Formats: sequence, C-alpha cells, structure tokens
Amino acid sequence: MASEFSLRCWGARGSTPTPGASTLRYGGETTCFELRAGDALILVDCGSGARSLGMDLCGQGPRKFDLLFTHTHLDHICGLPFFKPAYDNRFEVTAWAGHFEDETSLVDIVSRIMSPPIFPVAAKTLKAVDFRTFQAGDILPREDDLKISTVRLNHPGGACGYRFDYQGKSICIITDHEHGIPEIDDTVETFVEGADIMIYDAMFTDDEYPTYKGWGHSTWQKALELARKANVRVPVIFHHDPRRSDDALDEIAIAVNDAHPGALVASEGMILRP
Repeated sequence: MASEFSLRCWGARGSTPTPGASTLRYGGETTCFELRAGDALILVDCGSGARSLGMDLCGQGPRKFDLLFTHTHLDHICGLPFFKPAYDNRFEVTAWAGHFEDETSLVDIVSRIMSPPIFPVAAKTLKAVDFRTFQAGDILPREDDLKISTVRLNHPGGACGYRFDYQGKSICIITDHEHGIPEIDDTVETFVEGADIMIYDAMFTDDEYPTYKGWGHSTWQKALELARKANVRVPVIFHHDPRRSDDALDEIAIAVNDAHPGALVASEGMILRP
C-alpha cells in the first residue's frame, strides 16, 4: 500500500542470541528490522532474527530491497549466512554499510565470516547481494519518496544510525551507541529531533552502566532523557542485555512507562507504526 509506513522487529536482543524459557516473550534473536514505506522494503541489520525474516520473504515471492547495516559486529551479521533471499538470484539485495573508520568494506567483513574453517559456504555464493559502502552522515540515494539519513554513533569499531522519513512521519534507529561524547551526543540529538519513533540502544541501566563504560552501549534512562530533549514521541528500548530475562524486562517496562508514558520495550514480532 502506498501509505504503509511500519517497522517490524525480528530480533531485539544484544550481543548474542538467547533461546530459552526465560526469553520467550521479548525474544532471544539478535538485531533485525523490516521497514515498509509504500512499495519500498528496507531491512536493518542481519542478526539471528534475519533467518526467520528471510523465510518469510521467500514465501512472499521475489523482489528488490535494501539491507542496511548499523555495523558489522557478529550479533548484527550472524544471520546473513542463513538468510535465504541472499542466495536466490530472483531477489535483488543491495547491502549497505557506512560505519567503517578505514578502508575496510562490507564485502571484506562478510568474506571473513563466510570462509573455511569458520563457515563452509563462501561469501561469493550470496549471488543476490550487491555490497556497497557509504560514509556515516550521508543521505542514501533513492528514487522514491523515502528519505534515509545516516549519523555516526559511538561504538567500538564504529556504528551508524538511520533515520527514515516518509510522508511527514519519521522512524529512527540508534543502535549500537554509547552516550558520553558531547560532539556525537549533540549530533544524535539533532538527528532524532521530532521523530515519531526512536529505537535506542538501552542495554544497561544507569546503575549498571559504570561497570560497562566503554563497551559501546547506553541505558534506558539516557534513552528517555534524549527523547525528552529531542521531542521524540515514542522511544523504544532496544538491544536487551542477554542476561535480561522476560521478568526483568517487565520490571524495566514498568519503570520506563512511569517515566515516559507511551514509551515501549522492544519485543520480537512487535510492529510499530508512526
């Protein structure tokens, strides 16, 4: 539908997949999003949640779409070797990354994880994928009404945030990111200003954060603080600590909603519409 603008979460967990009885409600798959904007399909990250998404897309039939990477740590790319459309030349997948701080390219990283003895199938078998690189801060070229803006984030090895603007509505994805560098924080605040929905890395709580300072992640309290300062309508807590059970996330959800009514804690299968 021409007016469709939605974001579906296929994986909300950080660092590593966490299958098991204690993660059934929020999910144990790592980062993967499916964004629909009119006829456009955009995927963000290819964590373990991408395996199920790929099977779903194959059931819908061949099509063209973009795959955007926030960065290439393993929890954000581990689903690519199991992403069925990437091997099917009836699909056209343009894969983008813009976080690199040197001459590394996206295909270099994928080739490293998809090579013996790490993985038996080589990256060259991803025959549907065209790998491209940009610089964080660029606006990605498109021929439709969807605008995709990018921003540099603070994370070891670099990371890139995305803003999607369509028909007067906006969705931002800010993961993986650690607050604390004023120059980057100010840029991110400007970037998300007035967004309808903001996905934000909140792996830790403020009480936990001092132990993990420098790991490249933020807190749910900082997410809500940013949302207030930048007039974000719905902040969504994301990239859950793999140690965090459903019950623990329920407690965070209560605290989050008390502090910012309408704020959400991301769960697998959640569909967000501005």
